[in-house]
Amino acid sequence: MLRLLHTADWHLGRRFPSFPEEAQKKLSRARMDVIPRILDVARRHSVNAVLCAGDLFDDPEPESDFWQELAKRFRERGAQHPPVFLVPGNHDPLTPESIWAPGHAFRQALPHWVHVVDRDDFTYELAPDAVLYARPCRSKAGDPGDERVRIGCVHGSTFDMDGYETNFPIQRDAGVERGLDYLAIGDTHSFRDVTESLPVPTVYPGAPEATTFGESGAGQVAIVALFRHGRRPRVDAEPVAFWRWIDVRCHDVNELRNLLTMSDLERHVVRLHLDMTVSLSEESEVERILRDLEGTDATHGRAGVLVVDTSNLRLQPGSGDAFPEDLPPVLRDTVARLDRLIADAADESEKSRATRALAHLYKLLQSYNAAPGSGL
Repeated sequence: MLRLLHTADWHLGRRFPSFPEEAQKKLSRARMDVIPRILDVARRHSVNAVLCAGDLFDDPEPESDFWQELAKRFRERGAQHPPVFLVPGNHDPLTPESIWAPGHAFRQALPHWVHVVDRDDFTYELAPDAVLYARPCRSKAGDPGDERVRIGCVHGSTFDMDGYETNFPIQRDAGVERGLDYLAIGDTHSFRDVTESLPVPTVYPGAPEATTFGESGAGQVAIVALFRHGRRPRVDAEPVAFWRWIDVRCHDVNELRNLLTMSDLERHVVRLHLDMTVSLSEESEVERILRDLEGTDATHGRAGVLVVDTSNLRLQPGSGDAFPEDLPPVLRDTVARLDRLIADAADESEKSRATRALAHLYKLLQSYNAAPGSGL
């Protein structure tokens, strides 16, 4: 039996400009930190080779921090390691100026067991009776006869998803047509075997760390067992990701409180949608919970990374019963006047301004009462 680890779409150097600065760094570093876990999985399964099917960098000329760190992570594994094959993809194509060019310092920094696929006729004998065929992407656009186990490794897209833009198209039956036993591909970021009904698996391992929300099958690599007696290879997904990306929509404060009880919240990238109407006291609680989730300059947040959408967070008009009954007369009169303004408002903007004034007054009172030695 021949065993492979198949991975793709690392996107090292990817930026996350929609996130706060510190969160951007966390998510960018995570793409590098997952690589030792991938290589650990390879050793644990005693694979014969690691196939990296394209888009390993997010750009063909990444900043030196990224390629230097990747080469260092490889060298730290020592001299004895199953061969690793790096295939240029459509994000990081093989060009004369790219990271993959023979004269680039990255190539010189790699250990001997890391091989860059820099020829269209690249082949490598994985075992006396098994051979790898691989081919690089060269732009951002998009031999039968022996009985050895034949593995293909390319970067491109199959036709199995309606309406999906296809870069470097690959037919679903390409593995069968080319006489292969397994076709390792990369491009889409979710784990998928697109040929479950065919004898030759064509598999996307998905990105080992998700790159955005909605990539439900990301965070894995493929462990491939190839048999020498005509059986269909067995392909298993192995999780390697640190981060889990989730969308959460809260319709009331109780649902928001429940978010704090989620297990492993510190390993989640949370996009939180607040679709609710809250009272003055509830708004203050919402703000406290968000501080707890996000953290401050002095404390770590409960959530690993948090993005909050407050566009549908609405404040209930009027003071309700938020203020204590024993307010000083001047404050009690102010609250009453603002309540009358809200009741008599000619338009929503006037009502909103008066409601915000009540909220501001409520928070000032809370801050004053919380100070040592204070109290109304």
